[in-house]
Amino acid sequence: MKNFLVHSEDVKTEMLNSIGVSSIEDLFKQIPQKARMGDLKLEDALSEMEVQKKVKGLAKKNRTDFVTFAGGGTYNKFIPACISQVASRFEFLTAYTPYQPEISQGTLQVMYEFQTMICRLTGMDISNATMYDGATACAEAILMAVRISKKNKAFVSNRLNPEYIDVIKTYCWASEIDVEFFEDYPKITADAACVIVQNPDFYGEIKEYTKPECLSIVCVDVSSLSILEPPRDADIVVGDVQTLGIPMSFGGPHAGFIACKEKFMRQIPGRLAGRTVDAEGKPAYCLTIQTREQHIKREKATSNICSNQALIGLCATLYLTVMGEKGFRQTGYLSSKNAHFLAKKLKDNGIKVLNENFYNEFVIEVDNTDKFLMRLKENGIIGGLKIDDNKILVCATEMNSDEDIDKYLSCIK
Repeated sequence: MKNFLVHSEDVKTEMLNSIGVSSIEDLFKQIPQKARMGDLKLEDALSEMEVQKKVKGLAKKNRTDFVTFAGGGTYNKFIPACISQVASRFEFLTAYTPYQPEISQGTLQVMYEFQTMICRLTGMDISNATMYDGATACAEAILMAVRISKKNKAFVSNRLNPEYIDVIKTYCWASEIDVEFFEDYPKITADAACVIVQNPDFYGEIKEYTKPECLSIVCVDVSSLSILEPPRDADIVVGDVQTLGIPMSFGGPHAGFIACKEKFMRQIPGRLAGRTVDAEGKPAYCLTIQTREQHIKREKATSNICSNQALIGLCATLYLTVMGEKGFRQTGYLSSKNAHFLAKKLKDNGIKVLNENFYNEFVIEVDNTDKFLMRLKENGIIGGLKIDDNKILVCATEMNSDEDIDKYLSCIK
């Protein structure tokens, strides 16, 4: 334990003498005084008991009992208690990334199962073992399409999540990819690498899209695939898995995925886990494709993703396993049912609902967004996500009871 003890004065003196200075202050002589931090003016130290009391007092000021009807990319979903218990086991909860796959069979099996489940949900042949989030998955999918097509233009729906659009702009600017935004459907040009749409889109609307004359990328709310048909006609499908057993946690962490047709497998970024047999004929898992610059030549790498969200992917895999097909479908049905019930009641109360076809999110139009949301907030309800001065994106999930919806309606009358 001696390495963790504070240095004695004799040790400090010996260290200073060995580098030729007389005091610790001499180490910082080259830094101007005005650039240095002044006296922190910290309070006197408290005992552990006093700190606990103070922190508990501060925590009590937080409001944690709000009923939420906000969505827009992060959703309040039911999470079985066993997920955190399993995911918190020391075998999984580690900062270590399994670069040496042969000694990480458990993690690799989880990655393999995650990929299998994503393929079943999306109707695609291949899935990678997670991305950072849905936004980076969208951007990486465009880069992937550019590599496949050898063309340099991406048509992007402006009904994508605005955060996803910002990330796409950054990626494409850095990669010198032309981006053209569209509302309904673009006029495809000869230099088009891909078209990317979100379905249901950021505003909750479900649309049917004709397959373009270039690569098709569809961004999905993976929970909606519990009751909606998967986008099998797409070439690449991307999304975020926060709705699969991941808490909202102030907006993160999330995890994303990219799934695609088998013929594009070698252009998919990140890592793919595969299943084989060992010398004794027993099942074994390994990293089948490793397209990251840590594993292969930098110029051959499809992405500079330096890690993945394996722990979040584990939670998503556990969630789908625990819920099963029936439970997963039921949560999707309840989310949609609650949203449509709320939308109908809002219409009955004179609120304009702008969506025709939606899964569990819809846009309402009000006279004053801030006043409308504040009135709900004063009654313990987060009423939705502000879009502009007159429009609010409202979401309902299986977590919203009939009582919650009745309370929402009573607060706006």
